[in-house]
Amino acid sequence: MLTWLCIAFGVAVGSSLLPVVSIELFIITVMTTEAEQIPWVLMGAVVAVGHLIGKLPYYLAARGSIHLPRVLHERIHRPRRERPMTPRRERWQRRTKRVRGWLEALRERCHRHPGWMTTTYGVSSVVGLPPYMATVVLAGFVNMRPALFVGAGLAGRFVRFSILAGAPAVCAGWFGVTL
Repeated sequence: MLTWLCIAFGVAVGSSLLPVVSIELFIITVMTTEAEQIPWVLMGAVVAVGHLIGKLPYYLAARGSIHLPRVLHERIHRPRRERPMTPRRERWQRRTKRVRGWLEALRERCHRHPGWMTTTYGVSSVVGLPPYMATVVLAGFVNMRPALFVGAGLAGRFVRFSILAGAPAVCAGWFGVTL
């Protein structure tokens, strides 16, 4: 049991840093094969903690607490050579200008109404809509308090992953299948 919990923790951290592996699919697979050994609440708690630890660098980077490596920082801020303006580039600049303006307006709204960001982040941590990764970055961008970020994220992720971990046993009970 401890081995599977350690593996689940590692997969949770890894999948939140590089979202290539679906942690939801991993939980359902492990709980289907090892259901009698691992309590669903314990699996939900371990994966929630691992997932939140993996998201902390994104939150801290968006907040400005973690600085980009020098190579990336120089690449972003180095002067660019001027290229001739094509209609395609012109459209792209207009679109990105709108997005930047939208982000600034959103940031100002979140500062004026901090409850909105807390609610959006909490709902996203349970449901996944809006995408949790986006709300993590946005929470850092609007300087959500770290204690609120960890508390709301941990509670929401615990609910989400506990429901997922208990789902195979519930479905098996409904259909009379033994796991």
